[in-house]
Amino acid sequence: MSEPSHEQIVSGLRDKPAIALAPGPRLDAERPGSLPLPPSTVWDLPGGTAWVYYGEGNTGLVRPVVFADGFNTGPSELEFSWEIMEFGDYALISQLRRRGYDVVLLGFHERSASILDNSRTAQAAIVRAIAEQRGDAPLTVGGISMGGLVTRHALARMETEGIDHRTALYFSYDSPHRGAWIPVGLQAFAHYIKDLDSRFSDQINSPAARQLLWRHIAKWDDTPDQSDERAAFLAEMAAVGEWPRRPRLIGVANGVDNGIGTGVRAGELALEGRGLSIVGTKLYAQAPGRDELAAHLRVVTLKTNEVRTNGLPSIDGAPGGSLEGFGILADTFNALNPFLGFKADVRIRSHCFVPSVSAVDVADLDTDEELYTDISSLPADASALDDFRLASRNEGHGLVTEELCTWLLDRLP
Repeated sequence: MSEPSHEQIVSGLRDKPAIALAPGPRLDAERPGSLPLPPSTVWDLPGGTAWVYYGEGNTGLVRPVVFADGFNTGPSELEFSWEIMEFGDYALISQLRRRGYDVVLLGFHERSASILDNSRTAQAAIVRAIAEQRGDAPLTVGGISMGGLVTRHALARMETEGIDHRTALYFSYDSPHRGAWIPVGLQAFAHYIKDLDSRFSDQINSPAARQLLWRHIAKWDDTPDQSDERAAFLAEMAAVGEWPRRPRLIGVANGVDNGIGTGVRAGELALEGRGLSIVGTKLYAQAPGRDELAAHLRVVTLKTNEVRTNGLPSIDGAPGGSLEGFGILADTFNALNPFLGFKADVRIRSHCFVPSVSAVDVADLDTDEELYTDISSLPADASALDDFRLASRNEGHGLVTEELCTWLLDRLP
């Protein structure tokens, strides 16, 4: 059999959906059998859209709960929000509406745009909710994953500018308050195939990814470090006081509180290329120490390059909300025409994406000691959050569960 040409490989990759490292429905979740309900009304906002569902018995906006979308590529989709929040493990939209709350699903024209840009959209949604609300019930404002950071900044910025947001409760759902993590090997591979298909690299280098990721590389052979965009974002958060002061602050995490990780062993082989075009490619779970191997990279050409790291912790197996980053890459490649030579074997599907300590804002991510902190033993004031709840198991990032949602629902004003 002849080998594929460069043009055939480029065409074969670009004709398929992009590799996108973002949370989604559980792989074994039953696909929804019905479309989302039509919203009561839709708001066109600067930089985004809000789909509004009135609570049961409400004929207008009475008790708004603004729920902001998280990180991904491209515009927010109503169907995706419903698949996550209603058709997964727990029907959160229905439960909110049964309790008389109006659900404002806040989406963005570009989910990978700067958090600060999407914060302006969130501010516009809050102002719109106040303008259209009947009565004077306080607002609840928050979001899932990146949406928790977007709304955290939005509320803090509004307070700084003297704008009354009338919000009594802020919540975050597995939001990376101290940063998120994509393995260096995955980031490097994204940039390594940029000449064949730039979309994977573009996601890793998007404004939101640079702001969210605790350590980032812009090219395959870069040294992992805090990006300039993240430094600027953290400086902006400091400028608005880090957190809003008026609302009660609560959060939930998809990781455990006892410091027990997922069992991913540092330095273990996670993904291996088997097809002709990527044989020799190997991606590894992050290992601590100096000169640690993160990846062997070989795509199409005969040459193989190494990616090594220094001083990073064993973060892939840390307690927290996980992302099937290695699995997403392997599944995408294995769905291609075998002739293109991109078959891959995956041995570790998931890695930690939002460490527990980040989701509840109790520690940084620099060392194993911090990442594997026994959060249950910390004093009550260890976090800027007034109250938080962690999962009883390490589970998928952004997974909407009865355990976490009932705790959250019981604290709404």
